[in-house]
Amino acid sequence: MTTKTRIQLSVMMFLQFFIWGSWYVTMGTYLNEIGFQGTAIGNSYSTVNLAAIVAPLFVGMVADRFFEGQRVLAFLHFLGGLVLFWVSTIKDPTAFYWVLLLYSLCYMPTLAIVNAVAFYQMDDPEKEFPGIRVLGTIGWIVAGLVVGFLKVEPTEIPLQIGGGVSIAMGLFALSLPKTPPKAKGEKVTVGKVLGFDALRLMKDRSFAVLIISSLLISIPLAFYYGFTNLFLNEQGMSNAAGKMTMGQMSEIIFMLLMPWFFRRLGVKKMILIGMFAWVARYILFAYGNNEELVAMFYLGILLHGICYDFFFVTGQIYVDKAAPEAVRNSAQGLITLVTYGIGMYLGSVYSGIVVESKEVLDAAGKVVSHDWRHIWLVPAGLAAVVLLLFAALFREKKEVRM
Repeated sequence: MTTKTRIQLSVMMFLQFFIWGSWYVTMGTYLNEIGFQGTAIGNSYSTVNLAAIVAPLFVGMVADRFFEGQRVLAFLHFLGGLVLFWVSTIKDPTAFYWVLLLYSLCYMPTLAIVNAVAFYQMDDPEKEFPGIRVLGTIGWIVAGLVVGFLKVEPTEIPLQIGGGVSIAMGLFALSLPKTPPKAKGEKVTVGKVLGFDALRLMKDRSFAVLIISSLLISIPLAFYYGFTNLFLNEQGMSNAAGKMTMGQMSEIIFMLLMPWFFRRLGVKKMILIGMFAWVARYILFAYGNNEELVAMFYLGILLHGICYDFFFVTGQIYVDKAAPEAVRNSAQGLITLVTYGIGMYLGSVYSGIVVESKEVLDAAGKVVSHDWRHIWLVPAGLAAVVLLLFAALFREKKEVRM
């Protein structure tokens, strides 16, 4: 891979996650500000998860078979940018939901497409991809720092920033190296694209336990992604969006340490630690405050590295090692479907219901705050139950551990 190509792919990955990070973290705060109740906020976040279910169908059945990757990327980001500007003008919950779903259907397929564009240009993806992918996390961090610095969290401006950068990404993608459709002429089925071909692996108890646990643990996980920024702002934390990027900073650190932990702990212990970190995070949020116990908030944010890497990344590694080569891609598709798709969708909807049930209203019926302690104890309890079930039922195979 030439230096020019490396720079192009690095910019691509940076912009890809800058776009998502610019609006996603603070959207709950903005929607609360314009009068959306918890259920409407949770439903809005669920559009991303619905799109995550549909995205593999578009990528596998259409993009990978008929079009060059960089051209699809350009079209989706340019169109998505325009739609995101449209989203920023909407104040009605129902209309907001449907237009944001349209945007999500534009954005979510691009997550797979940027990887495909990057992999095609690489001589040794195993060595070269991590250095490119980390620019995505840096892009998310910079987006949070920019939004926090501008002090625009409760406004529509983050959506407009995301829209503007998305249009710029669409134009930039046209300059990316040519990436021909990798599945041109191949027969592709819905079952293969969504990972259903890997369902036969569910006969193995430990694999089934991992998949089911991944689905269930994703439900409490959605509380963090949808409502942490609103929570921190209501607690009076300044520059909450900027401070939340400490979570992505810790993610980079623990990602680099993953091989060391994996050799010493193995799959089961790492996933259990990841699950426990989610329980601990929510308890820290429930009992901390923005005064003498503010360190509990910061610790809860910093746990993101363990929460994400030890659970999501370790689970993907286990699936890659446990699945036979013939269904390995389908197995990865399956775990992505049950976590980012089905599990997070259920979690987004349920978290909205819980948050709305704990709203504190003024005499005029306007939401002024929330009973956050009891809100955070709900996902903490759910995560604890899944942790106990996983600990009791999962058996780690020695060859996978190695």
